[in-house]
Amino acid sequence: MSGIPAARRGPRLLDGRLSLTTPEGVSLQLTPAGPYLRAVAWLLDFLLWAVVCFLLRLAMPSGKLGEGIFLLLLFVTYWGYPIISEVYFNGRTVGKRAVGLEVVRSDGLPVGWRESTLRNLLLVADFLPIMYATGLVCMMFDLRFRRLGDIVAGTQVIYYEKAVPRATPLLAHPLPLPFPLSPDQQRTLVDLFERESRLPLDRMAELGSIAEPLTGVRGTESVERMRSYVAGLTK
Repeated sequence: MSGIPAARRGPRLLDGRLSLTTPEGVSLQLTPAGPYLRAVAWLLDFLLWAVVCFLLRLAMPSGKLGEGIFLLLLFVTYWGYPIISEVYFNGRTVGKRAVGLEVVRSDGLPVGWRESTLRNLLLVADFLPIMYATGLVCMMFDLRFRRLGDIVAGTQVIYYEKAVPRATPLLAHPLPLPFPLSPDQQRTLVDLFERESRLPLDRMAELGSIAEPLTGVRGTESVERMRSYVAGLTK
């Protein structure tokens, strides 16, 4: 957006929390997850996978055909379950959700297919030479507790903070933009409100203050004015 500072800061650890700045200029404070809870989450997911596989084996027909189908399902579920869960369920498998963890990109944004696939395929390397020894050593020497797969994929496992319930925003009255924005700037503005539910209220207010050159006001008042601009762009 024209006139809005686009400051970028590298990740910093302050009091055990990771300080990041999103592409919209919003400051995020994330807490990296350590090895213990990550191991618990992995164990829960493995036990769930083992139970599902046991039930699938009981349902398979006998003979070589049944064994072939079962082996194929083993492969698909073992690799597909964590990837699909992380991409479609906010970076959380069942195990991660149970212990309060989630996977995000290194910039704090949600993981995509590429990042999730890379980090999960590299579980093989993290397992070597036995019982995830390589992954544990990497986490011990990395300030953000990243295993090898996270470092290569550009991901981070964090404790997720439960979203504070918020009132449904009132329908905004469409307003024209005070000055022309490029198509990319307009898309950024629209994307912000599509992602609004994932951002804390104080971060939205912070973003509103950053957008003062566009709105002429600060804080939540600025956020509501931007909402009206988006309503004008999308009506």
